[in-house]
Amino acid sequence: MMTRALARGPRRLHRVAWFAALSLTVSGTARPSAFAEDWPQWLGASRDAVWHEDGILESFPEGGPRVVWRAPIAGGYAGPAVAGNRVYVTDFLAEGDKANNPGRRNELKGVERIWCFDATTGAVVWKHEYPSSYAISYPAGPRATPAVRDGRVYSLGAEGMLLCLDAEQGKALWSHDLKAEYHVETPMWGFTGHPLCDEERLYCLVGGEGSVAVAFDKTTGKEVWRALSAKEPGYCPPTLIEAGRTTQLVIWHPESINGLNPKTGESYWSIPLQPQYGMSIMAPRASGDLLFAGGIGNQSLLLRLAKDKPAAEEVWRGTPKTSVYPVCATPFIEGDVIYGSCQQGQFRAVRLATGERLWESFAPTTGKDRASSACAFVVKNGDRFFLMSETGELILAELSSAGYKEIGRAKLLEPTHEAFGRSVLWSHPAFARRCVFARNDKELVCVSLASE
Repeated sequence: MMTRALARGPRRLHRVAWFAALSLTVSGTARPSAFAEDWPQWLGASRDAVWHEDGILESFPEGGPRVVWRAPIAGGYAGPAVAGNRVYVTDFLAEGDKANNPGRRNELKGVERIWCFDATTGAVVWKHEYPSSYAISYPAGPRATPAVRDGRVYSLGAEGMLLCLDAEQGKALWSHDLKAEYHVETPMWGFTGHPLCDEERLYCLVGGEGSVAVAFDKTTGKEVWRALSAKEPGYCPPTLIEAGRTTQLVIWHPESINGLNPKTGESYWSIPLQPQYGMSIMAPRASGDLLFAGGIGNQSLLLRLAKDKPAAEEVWRGTPKTSVYPVCATPFIEGDVIYGSCQQGQFRAVRLATGERLWESFAPTTGKDRASSACAFVVKNGDRFFLMSETGELILAELSSAGYKEIGRAKLLEPTHEAFGRSVLWSHPAFARRCVFARNDKELVCVSLASE
């Protein structure tokens, strides 16, 4: 998910994390890194799925990379966040029918929990929990990765409980019950849009009339603005980009993709993009003056962003024999190529400028054959890529317009979710401190990826 049009807020966050981490030693290794990088939110410090640390192994050793620690947790799709020497992850502990059915809501009662672990040892530092009643499809647990910034942890539960906690002690600083306060029904697959924090505000996907997107003061929790209306809010994370000589907040709900003023919520532009089943999921990806988004039902769109003002125009739309149509995972843009998982699990390379398909492979997703919504999560490190397969395997590969070249793979976790009759792992890992941090419905694992 490469983007050269990153928001100033995430860029500053990345710089702060970079300098703060210079003094850290890497978990499970004797040799300090040139710098140890945080992964304080979904897709990393800059939300671009690029891991900048050096000293990373060139291939997997026989028997796989070394497990540093394992810690028991319960169910959830939310990936971990790593900041300093702490790892934050959420889960749901409940009894009842957890069977997955895309068209049915399961009713469960339990507790949602936010965990803080020591990144070096896996020891529990603190735990914050609260009762939660689920009425959603695929009810394993929370979906949204916590966001950590300026000593605070922001967590969003599957039923819309938004919490701001003290990062050191886990004390609740403020909260919002989004479902109750904004008088909205929980989306079929839960509140899913990963919260986004900049220097002043926390951006969330909420729903309802005039409140699909809501900005809160990140310190006090007070609402700053609300914007946009749609029948459903969708599941797409708020995304900040730099374009048209300004910072823009991109919100894709199931009816249109929109550019907003992040300070006021004012609408800059809006272009229709309607995936099936209200499933606007992937975060729109920017590369230069281009912006791509796509989803199920052969719906995809490339926009050209104006250079002199906040505006956008259509370049192309996908057709059944072009583009890539992501379901569970956000694609990665590298140069003039989009790499991503399509509707039936085809991991595809697509020409950004035209939507032309260059190649496809099932190796990174199912490992063998097509399957509905099969996916792999893609992170770049140097000139190579780490792909977390839904099979629970971490894959090291080279991606280019010429094809997919696998260097190796290692089993990190068992896939404990069920989808369309197969076992899957649908949780994005974190990469920090020369390690990968990954979770399923039973445990959180830290695995060393250091070269020695």
